[in-house]
Amino acid sequence: MGYMGCGKSALGPLISSQTSLPFIDLDKYIEKREKSSISDIFNNYGEIYFRKKERFYLEQVFLKQSPFVISLGGGTPCYFDNIDYLNLKDDAVSIFLKTSPKELALRLYKDKDHRPMISHLQSKQELEEYVAKHVFERLPFYKKAKKTIDTDNKSIKTIVEEIHLILT
Repeated sequence: MGYMGCGKSALGPLISSQTSLPFIDLDKYIEKREKSSISDIFNNYGEIYFRKKERFYLEQVFLKQSPFVISLGGGTPCYFDNIDYLNLKDDAVSIFLKTSPKELALRLYKDKDHRPMISHLQSKQELEEYVAKHVFERLPFYKKAKKTIDTDNKSIKTIVEEIHLILT
């Protein structure tokens, strides 16, 4: 778990292949089940509708699949009691991929046009301020993860190794 751009979607498949566990990207799982993109769900039905669906599908994944690697949406831990729900699972290990707003802004800026939440932001500084505000708001939820990995200035390989150590 972590804010968009922290590496969840890039790391998930790598952890999956290293552990031979299936990988689930929760946002893609929702899009497939709803037959609609996340941004279309937000635009057509609103955030509350999406967050309810997100919780429903999170529970469905845990009911149907075990064990597995899951990449949560950036906001998933912050709504309802999702982070507590995850942490109450005895066999679940929640990992917060802690990334500074400055690093997130650098990673996200080149891809911002494909991310509806940030596509309207014009400069790197504006993006960094936006990200810093959101990370600050979400940090109390992210900090509830069982483990934290700082991702700044680390290669994907190094982060995968750190996650692997946590899981073994």
